[in-house]
Amino acid sequence: MTTLEGRTPPDLSGRNLSFKRALANRTATVLIGLCVLLAALPLALVAWQVLSKGASTWSLDWFIEEIPRNYRTDGPGMGPAIVGTLAITGMASLLSIPVGVLGAVYLNEYGKNKPLARFIRTMADVMTGVPSIMMGLFIYVGYVTVIDDQNGFAGALALACLMLPIVIRSTEEMLRLVPDELRQASSGLGARKWRTTMGVVLPAASSGITSGSLLAVARAAGETAPIIVTVGLTYIYRPDLFDGSNTTLAAQIFRNASQPFAASQDRAWGAALTLIAIVFVFTILSRIIASRFAIDKR
Repeated sequence: MTTLEGRTPPDLSGRNLSFKRALANRTATVLIGLCVLLAALPLALVAWQVLSKGASTWSLDWFIEEIPRNYRTDGPGMGPAIVGTLAITGMASLLSIPVGVLGAVYLNEYGKNKPLARFIRTMADVMTGVPSIMMGLFIYVGYVTVIDDQNGFAGALALACLMLPIVIRSTEEMLRLVPDELRQASSGLGARKWRTTMGVVLPAASSGITSGSLLAVARAAGETAPIIVTVGLTYIYRPDLFDGSNTTLAAQIFRNASQPFAASQDRAWGAALTLIAIVFVFTILSRIIASRFAIDKR
């Protein structure tokens, strides 16, 4: 086939790509693969180190027995820290996730670019970068000194302050990805804005909201400084967050890893593995729940 000028148009099919373009494509693919390997290598090394040194401590007694009071004492026992981690992190999630999601709904669906919305976004970004110890000191000054007692609820408040900006910003980004056509279709059927938001927008973004919330939970579960400041270092747990006898896995990792004894070091590795396992299990469960919820809504 020829053009009006008598010239044959170039063949742009994939079979006749130039050698330079093919080489550039292969080079970019190889570089991307190397970057993925470089990013995954530290994660794999950390996971292997924790698994190889912490798996030996796991047994039934590890999950139910009390923590030894003597650093030199051998034997498993991290039950109080496991229960304390679940209770304190769970309370922090109940305090921060609903508030964060509703705050993001206001920012994306109602506030838009209003002055109040811009101020909230700025403060959320600032809080995201604030060191965790500052949140612990804030709760210590504003709550612990007022009630004159360190307890698990104070630790939950500190972790909630850390989780809140992450939930707000991640949820807002997920809501922005929801197509406006869904909102317009719901409004065209006569639904009010709040009904559209609750029945259409939030279910469409549920998977991303869940992922963002789990990122916040994972960060809160591994925080040590706010727990030490607001809860203190102890080795027992009572099922009352307003009682001072509360501890978490992160606090026990710090407490045992700072000791030179082999038994304490083993407990620290075991506690680290347990914390990773808890976060991993909750992440998988949340993904399953979010995917099924989104399918039901469609």
